[in-house]
Amino acid sequence: MFHHCQKVSTMQAVFRNAMSRLGSPVVLVTTDGPAGPHGLTVSAITSVTDTPPTVLVCLNRSNQSHQAFLKNGQLGISILGKGHDTLAFAFANSQMTSADRFSHGTWKNGPLGSPLLEDALATLDCTIDDTHSIGTHDVLICRVHTITVKDGAGHGLTWFDRSFHYLPPKCTPC
Repeated sequence: MFHHCQKVSTMQAVFRNAMSRLGSPVVLVTTDGPAGPHGLTVSAITSVTDTPPTVLVCLNRSNQSHQAFLKNGQLGISILGKGHDTLAFAFANSQMTSADRFSHGTWKNGPLGSPLLEDALATLDCTIDDTHSIGTHDVLICRVHTITVKDGAGHGLTWFDRSFHYLPPKCTPC
């Protein structure tokens, strides 16, 4: 129950607990350019519109890679699936260098230059069209220029209740 008199720290804890009940996709967001290669695991991503194809990605401004994304002006999105848990943990580990992170997985550069995971369920190559600051995060509005979808892709990786889960196989009506 929401009470206006609750302390901010209590409200933050309740908010985080509530949001842990919201399943989210798990993706790697990567960039390369003048600021060098950088990447991180993100679950705050969603489509905005298909005309033109646009997504939004939320990045914490305190993340060591944040400024590199803005300076490079473009990013790649690799949608993760079954077997990508270790990769997701590597890109979420703030103690690892960019070189260490990219030593996991097999990468190719998209047309705009961002590293894209070769065995991702799908990849998007994007430019950052707009940025909005809210609280501790920046919301990046990204125009999608190139899309690759892997045929016969496995099950998507999701983040729910503070752990990874896989989406079940496609259900068919009885």
